[in-house]
Amino acid sequence: MGGDNYPDVLVAGSLEAVLTEKDIAVSLVGNSDSVTPVLNEMIAAKKAESCRERISVVHAEEVIGMHESPARAIRSRKNASIVVANKLCRTGDVDAVISAGNTGAAMASSLLYMGRLAGVQRPAILTLFPSKKNIVVIADVGANTDCKPENLYQFGVMASIFTKRLLGYENPRVALLNIGEEKGKGNDLTNETYDILEQSELDFIGNIEGRDIFEGVADVVVCDGFVGNVLLKFGESAFGFVVHNIRKKVAGNLIWKLAALMLKPALTEIKRDMTPEDYGGAPLLGVDGVSIICHGNSSALAIKNAVLVARKLVQEGMNEQIKQELAKTNSDNNE
Repeated sequence: MGGDNYPDVLVAGSLEAVLTEKDIAVSLVGNSDSVTPVLNEMIAAKKAESCRERISVVHAEEVIGMHESPARAIRSRKNASIVVANKLCRTGDVDAVISAGNTGAAMASSLLYMGRLAGVQRPAILTLFPSKKNIVVIADVGANTDCKPENLYQFGVMASIFTKRLLGYENPRVALLNIGEEKGKGNDLTNETYDILEQSELDFIGNIEGRDIFEGVADVVVCDGFVGNVLLKFGESAFGFVVHNIRKKVAGNLIWKLAALMLKPALTEIKRDMTPEDYGGAPLLGVDGVSIICHGNSSALAIKNAVLVARKLVQEGMNEQIKQELAKTNSDNNE
């Protein structure tokens, strides 16, 4: 509850995931009075009675709105859907939590009820950007606005493991987002982080600038959450701005309108690349569980793929690998 398209799109995407993979079971956490009829209707329409045992409804009456204070809300509303979902993960009734509601509430409740992984100082929200060469993973994009160099190093470690396990990159190239490529650029945070990354076991390629992300010069880009969130929101708005200007320019010119109509399939594909629904949402790495935060207006395809990504992260044992890598680093530092 709390997403823009509750409950229809969330139910549809979850049902598609269950139909796609036979080893997935989904618990839909929300008001059963509104969720159950939609679920029953969709199961009947798809003649999917055989999967009914693998998709259920867990009743939760309360919802945390998009503009509410997350910390206050999750403590005062024990029956909010995001709180109930994370409690299910803490008790082991589910392996992952996916939310398209209030991002802050999703992050805060995951931290409160899942807790942090051993060795993790702060969790990080990851997002995936398209580029000319590859998919680029950015960390952090909003979980932490005031970071220390050690935090950024850990973001790089967690994002690298995620990139290996989910995207299949053998040795991800890690870069530090900065205002210049040369060593010594930026502020105290980036300079100190550069030194740590340079001495680490990561394949650190140095500083990159914002324009380098779409060039695909790195596989993982590390930054603090303040910078990452600005980058994310700017990237999300870029395609809409281009389309707006195309419509504005072609208005009143028949030939240009015909040309724009011919380009529509290509523009649709570009839009899909700019909002990669293949991965569904943004994983919150560093919590002792799997938590994926989806956009409020996610499509059914995005929800389906968020479920499939969650399944893969659980199967790959990504959290155990993060703990092992950070334990190894801490051991080396103590020697």
